[in-house]
Amino acid sequence: MVTLKEGDKAPAFSGMDQNGNKISLSAYKGKKVVLYFYPEDDTPTCTIQACNLRDNYGLLRKNGFEVIGVSPDDSQKHKKFEAKFDLPFTLIADTNHAILEKYGVWDQKQMFGHKYMGVLRTTFVIAEKGIIRKIFLRPKNKAHAEEIIAAYK
Repeated sequence: MVTLKEGDKAPAFSGMDQNGNKISLSAYKGKKVVLYFYPEDDTPTCTIQACNLRDNYGLLRKNGFEVIGVSPDDSQKHKKFEAKFDLPFTLIADTNHAILEKYGVWDQKQMFGHKYMGVLRTTFVIAEKGIIRKIFLRPKNKAHAEEIIAAYK
């Protein structure tokens, strides 16, 4: 369950991206960060969300945003997802769920009457000083970039 609130300090993290590089939130100090958590690469809804962010990446960057996606998939799967859909942003592999748990997005879910642990699709917009400016608990996947920009104004 997401317990972080708008106005909270964003939890520090580091992880490996799709290219095997270590990525830390601290490296983005002074920048606005769209940190989006999603369940799995190359699934229908996750692909819609990623492609919306890709298609609007120039607009997001023009408005000063850096984009980082996080899922429990490994770096190899992220690399294939990046290549297949020409994604221009960082994807962090969180196979041990450390970042997911810090942000409260690794939780019990239910589908077709079965309970299981999984990712709660959530986006955090982090301001330049590391403070959470906006949380999207139910992002509009087909218009996610647009809602991020609108909410930040």
